[in-house]
Amino acid sequence: MTVAQARPGGERRGPAPLLAVCAGYFMVILDVTVINVAVPVIGRDLSASLTGVQWVTDGYTLVLAGFLLTGGALGDRLGNRRVFCAGVAVFTAASAACALAPDAAFLVAARLAEGLGAALIVPGSLALLQQAYPEPAARSRAFGLWGSMAGIAASAGPLLGGALVSTVGWRWVFLVNLPVGAACLALTLRHVAPSPRRADRALDWPAQCAVVAAVALLTASLNEAGRRGWTDPAVLAGLGLAVLAAVAFAVRERLARSPALPLRLLRARAMSGGAAIGLLFNFAFYGMVFTASLEFQQGRGYSAFETGLALFPAVATTMFASVLSGRLARRTGDRPLVVAGMLVAALGLAGWAAAGPDPGYALLVAPMMAAGFGTSFALTGSTTTVMGAVPAAYAGTASALFNTTRQIGSATGVALGGSLLASAADPSAGLRVSMAAGAAAYVTAAALAWRCVPKR
Repeated sequence: MTVAQARPGGERRGPAPLLAVCAGYFMVILDVTVINVAVPVIGRDLSASLTGVQWVTDGYTLVLAGFLLTGGALGDRLGNRRVFCAGVAVFTAASAACALAPDAAFLVAARLAEGLGAALIVPGSLALLQQAYPEPAARSRAFGLWGSMAGIAASAGPLLGGALVSTVGWRWVFLVNLPVGAACLALTLRHVAPSPRRADRALDWPAQCAVVAAVALLTASLNEAGRRGWTDPAVLAGLGLAVLAAVAFAVRERLARSPALPLRLLRARAMSGGAAIGLLFNFAFYGMVFTASLEFQQGRGYSAFETGLALFPAVATTMFASVLSGRLARRTGDRPLVVAGMLVAALGLAGWAAAGPDPGYALLVAPMMAAGFGTSFALTGSTTTVMGAVPAAYAGTASALFNTTRQIGSATGVALGGSLLASAADPSAGLRVSMAAGAAAYVTAAALAWRCVPKR
């Protein structure tokens, strides 16, 4: 059975729902990385301070990470299609505002609005795929293609950003979202069925505020740790406040009559284990992409565009791996695929760590391909595990939790990689330690998958 035959009763739904959802998700992830090569030009053009330039990048990430669980809860209560479409509309309008920004303050405000739109898109994307493709094999393939969007967008960002900035200008980094957003909205409204509204799902605003504070403080602290160091007072204070906010969230959820995230769901091994696996493989993969980018640009003198080309092997394998894992899942179940993917990725980063202080680029192609392949190969099964561990009424919340832990993993991987490169006497030694840490994270994820991911 193909994705086009996934609707119950034999009616052909076609790939339109998949295209709509993946287009929205692709925009969200692309905007995390495409901006990096444009930031120096934006700073000069808008006469922005260093702090203003940092907020152009970090403001989007902080709002996205902080409001994911709120977006998931809103989707469960108001209908995932409705909230997804609202997110696409906000994101597209905010992208237009970014492109027209007259100064840095306006651009930062528009980027914050973009992050809010993204936080509404991401949880609904998985929930809508689960709704559109209820047959397990078709759902696995759909989840696989959804997952491949992250790797492709993350690594294609520097390529696209470099090409646009060097030809038509930095404002086109945001203008490209307009046609994609319009097409995504039209496809969703036409081809994705309305989602049920669950008025009995309370939003539990105290808990939502606590989780926003916890995730935003944690992400901000991890970002700053890469620049200031882990012992900086501001970093330690931020981490401490993040822990307090997380404790307040847990206490509120235990006492609430209708919690936003019932703690009993986290006691399910598949739910908590799948979320932890997502954190670990994002930690390893995005830590690798970040440190490799610095190595290629600062250590080897590559331009931003050349760096995007150098990272392309990690991207090229993601689509193939996702499609392959989606097709194999029906025969093997998810556990073997997740375990195998994590071990392949671990071998790749371990190979980079063992390649010596100054390996030729040709020696790094296989490790990058292994990391990209293994991460994408495991993503389908881990996504299916998390989404299958909760009732349909909590699909948006499960998607939000999974993507929040992945976002935290990315921020941690980038922060640790930056700290290791900055603190090491020899940058190549710091790079190898970072790759070894990523390999260890992949091995830990493989062990968790063996214990937490169901066989079928």
